[in-house]
Amino acid sequence: MKKIVALPIIAALALGVAACHKSDDSAANNADTSADLNAAANDAIADVNDATANATDNSAGALDNAASTDSNVANTTNAM
Repeated sequence: MKKIVALPIIAALALGVAACHKSDDSAANNADTSADLNAAANDAIADVNDATANATDNSAGALDNAASTDSNVANTTNAM
């Protein structure tokens, strides 16, 4: 039972010590992180722009279909 309690404590202490290790290349890591974040933001912006363009196209198509349907109903009604 003591081993079961001791193992998580040892693991937590090992993680704590590993987290305190200071790296010398933090500037390089920051640059990489910034580049990754910028790329992700640019991809997200492109996705939103594409979705907006698709929604606009779909709305225009729906309006065209509605106008066509309305015209067809009017023609059918006049034919009777």
